[in-house]
Amino acid sequence: MTSNSTDTNLNIVNKAIESILNVVDQDREREIIVRRFGLRDRKETLEQIGEMLNITRERVRQLEKAILIRLKMSAEDGKVAELPAAEKLVIRSLTEMGRVARVSDLADKIFGRESSTTERAAVAFLGEISDSLTIVHENDYYHQAIGIAEYGDEDTIKQRSDEVVKLIKEAKKPITVEELDEKLDYEHPSHISALASVSKSLTSLNGLWGLTKWPTVNPRNIRDKIFVVLEDAKEPMHFSKISAAIADSNFKRKDVTTQAIHNELIKDDRFVLIGRGIYALASWGYARGTVTDMIEKVLREAGEPVYRDEVVKRVLKNRQVKATTVLLNLQSKPQFKRVGKADYILAEAEDKK
Repeated sequence: MTSNSTDTNLNIVNKAIESILNVVDQDREREIIVRRFGLRDRKETLEQIGEMLNITRERVRQLEKAILIRLKMSAEDGKVAELPAAEKLVIRSLTEMGRVARVSDLADKIFGRESSTTERAAVAFLGEISDSLTIVHENDYYHQAIGIAEYGDEDTIKQRSDEVVKLIKEAKKPITVEELDEKLDYEHPSHISALASVSKSLTSLNGLWGLTKWPTVNPRNIRDKIFVVLEDAKEPMHFSKISAAIADSNFKRKDVTTQAIHNELIKDDRFVLIGRGIYALASWGYARGTVTDMIEKVLREAGEPVYRDEVVKRVLKNRQVKATTVLLNLQSKPQFKRVGKADYILAEAEDKK
């Protein structure tokens, strides 16, 4: 979006807000609305506003409720001149976003950049007043959001969002919107991701939706971020490349040093060192241990003499090292014994004969 479009849209929203506030006759009532919704500065509590106006918290609540009812009636009666243009702008953006969106995302979309706190408050206030819009109030379970009214009221949006949460819980793993779309009846997958974004129980990463408590979609520490990077790569990586991938990721916090990443790789049993600075996930079938440990594993599992080159081949399936490294360990360690020209067994097995 160009700066001209941003300025135009900001002007449309601001004019609508002023037009709504002009409907309020009394300065005190206008002050309550402005402060309660954070239209000029930060939002204030009932207690804070009550102290300023020298009235009780309950009286502020009563006044707020009464003012909002009057404003909504004025909007329905077409007495707010600048509101239709703002409604059209908001609805157009919501249509592109899947009919419902978190207020923060919606404001960013409307203004074409990261929106300020007061700009988000203005958009939310439009959702409160307009009968063409549905406001979803924030609580412990839902983000503050706005939807197109003809597609459902607040309870309907919450129910549909809960339906998405239920399906993801049943899947027991992060899934794509396309997978959710196969189980739900919506016109477009964007409607599903829009509903998912309303719930505080869900979050997404790299095209996958999952529960907020799942580290695969919401990594909270360095180890979780490393796991996500390796899982996404689906192949072993050097710790320096893991560091670069985290720096280029969509993670909320990416300012992690390469040394810190290496330290975490060493500590966590989910990660296995398989080469010089190269790590893989244990869940891929890699076992922990040195090259010597891997040779011993190969010979023990074989239960019979194994040709030198075959030992190297089997070890290299689990370790990214040079073949000469495997040979040096095979030929120099006392626990391995050569039998015949180039076959090897465990020394302990030979001793038992």
